[in-house]
Amino acid sequence: QVQLVESGGGLVQAGGSLRLSCAASGRTFGSDAMGWFRQAPGKEREFVAAISWIDGSTYYADSVKGRFTISRDNARNTVYLQMNSLKPEDTAVYYCARRGNYYNPYHSPTAYDYWGQGTQVTVSS
Repeated sequence: QVQLVESGGGLVQAGGSLRLSCAASGRTFGSDAMGWFRQAPGKEREFVAAISWIDGSTYYADSVKGRFTISRDNARNTVYLQMNSLKPEDTAVYYCARRGNYYNPYHSPTAYDYWGQGTQVTVSS
């Protein structure tokens, strides 16, 4: 089984930065991908970013392009999400996940089979 644990969330002012970490255990690293999603109160979970284990390709939601960067550290079994120029609308619980369903696109939550517990990111204006 795979366990994913997010950390690094917190309270930051608009324009500030945070780096989220997702520590993985189990059979996380392979031929699939890891992704970050977020969910604000009263809203559906939405895709933020993903990174491929095969070729390192990265993918971003339009709302975070140019501001967020997803990366991985194989030695530490960790995936990161560097968030810069944060906006109040970025406020949400952020989740990391392992892609396990190859029939669904990377931006769909249904493409991922293991999820972390989430870490709260709050951006004040």
